[in-house]
Amino acid sequence: MNRRLKKLIFLLLCSFLSAPVAYSQDLASSTAIGKWDLEVEYGEAWLPSWLEVKLSGNKALVGYFVGAGGSARPISEVHDREGLISFSIPPQWSGTHDMHLTGRVSGETLEGTILDHMGVARKFKGSKAPTLLYPAPEEWSAPKDLLAKNTLDGWVPQQTGKENQWFVKEGVLTSPASGVNLMTTDSFKDFKLHIEFKYPEHSNSGVYLRGRYEVQVEDSFGKEPSSVYLGGVYGFLTPNENVAKKPGEWQTYDITLVGRRVTVVANGKTIIHNQIIPGITGGALNSREAEPGPILLQGDHGPVEYRNITIATPLE
Repeated sequence: MNRRLKKLIFLLLCSFLSAPVAYSQDLASSTAIGKWDLEVEYGEAWLPSWLEVKLSGNKALVGYFVGAGGSARPISEVHDREGLISFSIPPQWSGTHDMHLTGRVSGETLEGTILDHMGVARKFKGSKAPTLLYPAPEEWSAPKDLLAKNTLDGWVPQQTGKENQWFVKEGVLTSPASGVNLMTTDSFKDFKLHIEFKYPEHSNSGVYLRGRYEVQVEDSFGKEPSSVYLGGVYGFLTPNENVAKKPGEWQTYDITLVGRRVTVVANGKTIIHNQIIPGITGGALNSREAEPGPILLQGDHGPVEYRNITIATPLE
């Protein structure tokens, strides 16, 4: 079966699933409702993705979708025919086609096919996301330095086989131009992270917590608060104010992550307080939310500098 015929069959199936339902179905009991940690097949690699399905009133299912890149995007309607679900969303940053997803829910798993924004059919698989809601620890360790003075000890590039543009000099970690992302060799679950950063005009980076949740680092001085500007958890959580300084000035984050709850103090002001992160953000290392993960710094969007990176972890 050639690729064009496969695409036609897939589109016909999507059209069938999205047609008006001629029978009554209790959408409140839909097995698709919930948050799903997904993986999508790209050749030999499986890239992380995420889906939320929720009830809107009693007449429709809606949701949010996160792909391998970009931010969480709203889904106007999710169709469910006895566990066979489908939806479509327009392209965001790349591609020219609407994305179409069809999948089958089986207990705690969801599998199916995505026709992506380039018109390529890709398999996906996933499972219900963990709740990750539990009390904060009573005591924390003393902060531990994550950055050496003049070496990259304890850090590795995320992308293998590519030149690493990052270097450390006198305690300042620098990415002089767009290139690979950098991450710690150690993994962490719950922590208090202190990190300082500086960027030139129009530049963009990000601090990924557990390698999955991006706190945005971007030239956002003078703009309205947004989840995609400085201090936001990308595409999900919007700061209560924009405290970004002008480009070229050192700025600070103090970030506490416990389960899904995050607090972000930026430049001395609490801009996100104990809020729940719904799921992974675009560009995540993986979608295995129950696992610890590294601190990952985005290096593929422009020049940036970091310094004074420390982490405290719960005392047992």
